[in-house]
Amino acid sequence: MLTDCVFEDERWEDAGLEALAETAARATLEHLELGTAGYEIVVLACDDARIKELNADFREKDKATNVLSWPSEERAPDEPGETPFYPDIPDPDGPPEELGDIAISYDTCLREAEEGGIPFANHVTHLMVHAVLHLLGHDHIDDADATLMEGIETQVLGKMGIPDPYN
Repeated sequence: MLTDCVFEDERWEDAGLEALAETAARATLEHLELGTAGYEIVVLACDDARIKELNADFREKDKATNVLSWPSEERAPDEPGETPFYPDIPDPDGPPEELGDIAISYDTCLREAEEGGIPFANHVTHLMVHAVLHLLGHDHIDDADATLMEGIETQVLGKMGIPDPYN
């Protein structure tokens, strides 16, 4: 498996996060033509209290958020709007290429899905695609970077039959 889910909140198990995370990660890597063999992503399935703590510790933001990502290495491009420096495709028989870690909060995801009238699974899938792109060096701080990242998210989700989350 590409993703390894660590469940701190059992509601994620009932929601099928393991399958959602795996499908989203695979779809993202395949879309970018990176293949899926030989990579590893750890996903922490948590609640608002835990993600708030992580957000405060790592981003100095004392509030809950939907998803956080920690890339294993810096892959950001030199100029805004450029493609990040994706990892080389690993040898599937060698040690896995660790892309990084993701934390996702059940409470915030559920609230956002309900407020947006979006199926929960679709919203979680979108956030997982978004988080995997962060692991690969994408960001949305600059407008050019946001346009590139959101375009890729929309394309990946569209191939999965999930409507554009930005419309």
